[in-house]
Amino acid sequence: MGGKYRVTGNTYPRMRRPRNRRKLVLSAAAAVVALGLAGWGTLQIVDVFTGSGKQASAADAPKACPTPKAAAPAKTLPKPAAIKVNIYNATPRSGLAKAAADELEKRGFAIGKVANAPAAYDKKVPGTGLLLGAPAATNGSFPVLATQLPGAVQKTDARRTADVDLIIGTKFKAFSTPAAAASALTALTKPAPAPSTCS
Repeated sequence: MGGKYRVTGNTYPRMRRPRNRRKLVLSAAAAVVALGLAGWGTLQIVDVFTGSGKQASAADAPKACPTPKAAAPAKTLPKPAAIKVNIYNATPRSGLAKAAADELEKRGFAIGKVANAPAAYDKKVPGTGLLLGAPAATNGSFPVLATQLPGAVQKTDARRTADVDLIIGTKFKAFSTPAAAASALTALTKPAPAPSTCS
């Protein structure tokens, strides 16, 4: 270059761009935030592995689960052959008591009286049926006979004999299938598992 723009001597003008203060401020703020987050994360990790310094209370300690109790013993129920059933028809359909007696006899029950229901129950049993017997039948004959006719109402009376009355109600259609009745009977005789007290 010549003329008045010619550079002379050993000093050259510096041609750098002016500093951008905004970028410097943002960079410094980002660095502070990053350091703060790193420090907070480190404290959290240390706290997890060493605890917060407070002694754990007795309520916070894990509760020991008690040893499970043995299962309840299996129920001993009478066999169908040991249950004498009197069958009464409380519906307007004729011949129902005889048909029911024949079916229960095939399934191993001992059959007693077969007749129309007495006046106290005739056409007054709205469900599938009514099982009537001594109080002892509640835990013996009733559950076994109920496997043949689910939904039958159970009622005790003052009799001292072991026989049970099955009074057929107006909603009766059929007994359970032999397979379903056998499955229900097996479920009754299985030992009940002990309830767990641990949550």
